[in-house]
Amino acid sequence: MAGVEIRELECFLALSEELHFGRAAERLYVSQGRVSQLLAALERRIGARLVERTSRRVRLTPLGERFVADLRPPYDALLASVERAGAEARGVGGVVRVGFVGTLNERLISRIDRFEKRYRDCEVEIVELPLADPFGAVRRGEVDAAIVLTPVAEPDMVIGSTFSIEPQTLVVSADHPFADRASVTAEELAQCRLIGTAEPAPRYWREAQAPTGTPEGRPIPRGPIVGTLQEGLTAAAANRGALLTCAPSAHYHRRGDTAIVPVTGLPDSALALIWHQDSETTRTRAFNATISTP
Repeated sequence: MAGVEIRELECFLALSEELHFGRAAERLYVSQGRVSQLLAALERRIGARLVERTSRRVRLTPLGERFVADLRPPYDALLASVERAGAEARGVGGVVRVGFVGTLNERLISRIDRFEKRYRDCEVEIVELPLADPFGAVRRGEVDAAIVLTPVAEPDMVIGSTFSIEPQTLVVSADHPFADRASVTAEELAQCRLIGTAEPAPRYWREAQAPTGTPEGRPIPRGPIVGTLQEGLTAAAANRGALLTCAPSAHYHRRGDTAIVPVTGLPDSALALIWHQDSETTRTRAFNATISTP
C-alpha cells in the first residue's frame, strides 16, 4: 500500500456510499471514466476486487465491505484534523505579545519569523521582561505568553515548549581569579560571590539561577542582588561578583572587561514558553506549536 493516493480512497468511499459510478463522479466533480481509473488503481494496489459492477447494479465485494469498515474511521479522523487545523489557522490573527527574559538568540528569532510567515495575519510583539519578575507580566495580562528560564513551578501557569537547553557559564571580571580558567566545577563556586536575582521572582527560581550551595552542600557566598540581566553583567564587569548564565546569553553579551568560563557539574539551563491557564488562546497554542520545532 506504499504510495497510495488519497484521491483513490476518496473515490472508493464515495462509490461505496452511492453504489453508482455516475453519482460518485458527480460528487467528486470528475468523469465516470476517472472514477473507474481510480478504483482500478486502488484494486491493483490491494491485489483484489473491491467492487463488483454489472449492467444492473454496483455492489461491494466482501473484502470491499471490510475495507470500508476499516477505512472510514481513520479517514474521517483525518478530515477532522484538517478542518481543525484550518479553523485554528483562520483564528490566528491580530497580535500575540511574547515576553522574554534574558536573550532571544538567532535560533529563537528564526522560529518567531517562521510563525509570522506561517500565520501572515498575526504579528508577534516582543517585550523584554525584568529578570527579577519573570511571571508578573503574564499574570497581569501584559503579554500573552513569555519565554522564561526554567524551572517553572507556578500552579497558574501552563508550561508549553521547552528549548534552548544549554550549558551553564560564569561571567566574571577580567580581573577575577577565574578569568583565565578553561572551566570551573560547581564545587568551586563556593570560592566566589554569585550575583543573585531580586524579588518578586519566587525563591525556588532565584535559587536555581544563583544557587546558595554547591551540589555537595558547600555554601556559595552571595554577591549583589540585581533586577535585570544588564545589571548583573555590569556588576560582574565591576568585579562585584560572578554571574551564572547560559552560554548563549553570556556570549551574546560578551564585553571586553569580562571573561566567560564554562561551569561543569550543574544542570543545563533551559527556556520554556509559558502562559496563564485562564488566558490560553488560539494564537498562543499556534505560537507554541511553531516554536517547538527546531
